[in-house]
Amino acid sequence: MNIKSLLLGSAAALVAVTGARAADAVVIAEPEPMDYVRICDTYGAGFYYIPGTETCLRVGGYVRYDIGVGGLGNQDVFDKEDFAEDGSLNENDTYDKNSRAQVVLDARSETELGTLRSYIELRFNYSVDVDDENFTTTSNSFSVNNAYIELAGFRVGRTDSLFSTFTNYAGGVINDDLVSYGPFGTHQIAYTFTGGNGFSAAVAVEEGSGSLYTLDDYVPHVVGGLSFTQGWGGISAVVGYDSVWEEAAGKLRLDFNASDRLSLFIMGGWKSGADDDFDGVLDADRPNYYGQWNGDWAVWGGGTFALSEKADINVQLSYSEDEDFAAVANVAYELVENFTITPEIVYFDNLDDDDDDDGDEFGGFLRFQRNF
Repeated sequence: MNIKSLLLGSAAALVAVTGARAADAVVIAEPEPMDYVRICDTYGAGFYYIPGTETCLRVGGYVRYDIGVGGLGNQDVFDKEDFAEDGSLNENDTYDKNSRAQVVLDARSETELGTLRSYIELRFNYSVDVDDENFTTTSNSFSVNNAYIELAGFRVGRTDSLFSTFTNYAGGVINDDLVSYGPFGTHQIAYTFTGGNGFSAAVAVEEGSGSLYTLDDYVPHVVGGLSFTQGWGGISAVVGYDSVWEEAAGKLRLDFNASDRLSLFIMGGWKSGADDDFDGVLDADRPNYYGQWNGDWAVWGGGTFALSEKADINVQLSYSEDEDFAAVANVAYELVENFTITPEIVYFDNLDDDDDDDGDEFGGFLRFQRNF
């Protein structure tokens, strides 16, 4: 009995130990929490580390819906029903609309030469257009608005011309270029020096754009600028040389912060060649890539007033030597965070034109924009 009891006891103990080991084998420990995306606050809000790298990336952009009417709509388009019925070409005015999705990718990392940055801005548009036969239609389009690399003050790639960006474009209105103040998208190689006392200087060589201004030899367009910024505002100047047409243009801008709520600006531009005409194949005024306003000179001025924490009033007036005049005003209202509604009204005309009965001098514009 003692031997039998001993054997039974040993077997029971062996089963218990085996069962315990078997139970231990199927117990899975809870994984420790892991941060797969690390926040990168070096360059501001919205950046995070690309996993496995020391490169910080920000993904942003906006969705926008624009509506234009009157002088900012589509003018004198053919009535489709009248044309279909009897072939008559009666004209109507209608909306000009555009829906846009913009995606921005901003990648930065620190190197022994400073911050290495690559910046991409892609635009997808669905627009109302007028076709070659003057009927309304719709179309999709895609554009690369920015694609450049920056390091140690140097920039190479596609972006807006330094002639427009260095003076910070124009005012805070949407339709700020009814009197044109310069070109936009171009290939560019640029260097910017930024001092610690508010002084900065920049120089760029550019490719130009369009059939009139894109380079046709190895001599580039050249732009240079100087600026000085302080708490009261700032002053900036920029000069551009068009190597295709061998013409120059310059702008001088003054910004003034009148109060915590009111900021004002005035900018003047001058260009060469405005009085030279071509009598040959072109048969037009002599082009100037950087001086795209009409006449020798032009002036732009206006300001922004912070009506409240959610609403800004923006006003801009512009005028050229050839008497092109534009007055624009809007209210940019942030309905909720990152969603802004901007109604805008525009008056534009050539004051030297005696035909004041075309009804197209006034325009209305409405923008809805959600930023992210």
